[in-house]
Amino acid sequence: MQELNTFRLIERISNLLRSEERKKFAAIGLQPVHIQVLDYLSTCNRFSDTPAAVAEYLGLTKGTISQSIQVLERKDYVSKSQDSEDGRVVHLALSEAGRQLLEEIKPIDVFAQAQAIISSHNFTTLEDALNSVLIELQKANNAKSFGVCHSCINFVEVENHYLCNLTQLPLSQNDSVKICREHVLADGFGPSTATSP
Repeated sequence: MQELNTFRLIERISNLLRSEERKKFAAIGLQPVHIQVLDYLSTCNRFSDTPAAVAEYLGLTKGTISQSIQVLERKDYVSKSQDSEDGRVVHLALSEAGRQLLEEIKPIDVFAQAQAIISSHNFTTLEDALNSVLIELQKANNAKSFGVCHSCINFVEVENHYLCNLTQLPLSQNDSVKICREHVLADGFGPSTATSP
């Protein structure tokens, strides 16, 4: 069960970061895959700067990478050149504009904020660390927490039954351990009880 919770946390953190990336990159007419291509090209050597290598590294189809490279070429972030020994091989290189763009957009602001906040904590489990990262990213991004009902400020126990103070509706035992869209973390609840069902 712990492995499943850890997987869910990593998936949720990834979704939150991707959502922030999409918003940020849309403002400059790009998608996250375009930035991933630029980032890869900024770190690969001359033997790995081909479209096929980019596709393999990112785990995407050659068609997706081909379209992405066309967009990046049109925006003058990437240039192509033929291999001097094998004319069938195409090499990719970042332009100065591509390098400058990477400098301007990294790191993602909300990730940097969250990292600064949690860097002083000592965690006993990976799950606690990931929960803390998720909570801080959600706060920095003004995102809903989708936490577990029983850790919410609106969760009330009244005469052996549960109640949601927000909706004024009763909650079953089963509901109290499920995630909720309206969740707001209550004081006294730490990372391991906030988002894990």
